[in-house]
Amino acid sequence: MLKITGTIITLNAEKYILRAINSMKCIADEIIILDSESTDSTTSIATAAGAKVYTQSFLGDGAQKKEASKYSKNKWIFSLDADEYLDKDLIDFVKNIDFNNDLYDSYSFRRKNFCGDEWVKAAGFYPDSVTRLYNKSKVNYDTRSDHAAVISNKTCKSKSHIIHNTYESMEEWVDKMNFRSTMSAQQLYKDGIKPSTIRPIIKSLFAFFKKLFIKGGIFQGKDGFRVALTTMFNAYLKYVKLNELYKKDKKSNK
Repeated sequence: MLKITGTIITLNAEKYILRAINSMKCIADEIIILDSESTDSTTSIATAAGAKVYTQSFLGDGAQKKEASKYSKNKWIFSLDADEYLDKDLIDFVKNIDFNNDLYDSYSFRRKNFCGDEWVKAAGFYPDSVTRLYNKSKVNYDTRSDHAAVISNKTCKSKSHIIHNTYESMEEWVDKMNFRSTMSAQQLYKDGIKPSTIRPIIKSLFAFFKKLFIKGGIFQGKDGFRVALTTMFNAYLKYVKLNELYKKDKKSNK
């Protein structure tokens, strides 16, 4: 068995967690679940499946994933989201890695994002490369609240795949967009980005233009427009919520 620890951060993920764990067992000899105080059966399912379960109130996407790696017995970590699983080509690829060489500190993979049963490829949704396998003694996640990434200059770019059940429906797409935009606004606030009444409009329009024209969404049918519109709305929400954070801060300081 490869000396890899699989880490998964969770919050009310009972629908997917067993599939994620079973998938990870194909490449990992240890699986760590860092749960953000779930109120469903996520932790009991994970424990029954043989994972080691720890609890930590949510620190933000990057900080939580970095925290999960601290519990691992191995230096090589594969970070998987609860609503993802490993495609067969990825499992075969990882099993053939020679971890004795020092060419790479990390490995990235292509991600197939699904809305329900539909693989959404339009406007940059594919190949959506993400770095997930990394040597924690050399690199790790940044501590961004949202869209965190492993910071590494020596990454092997694999063409094998992670399968991501991004959204079960448009309703869930909107729900997750609301959550993600909140996390993004908090990160912008931490980064010192100042409030602006015009920025939400400018950023959202540019996001729409980028997805529709630069990323080619206009030539990709309904998926292209769906991605462009939701990306525009997400950008608008993010910067409006940033303004709200400053308003809240101003009121608390009165």
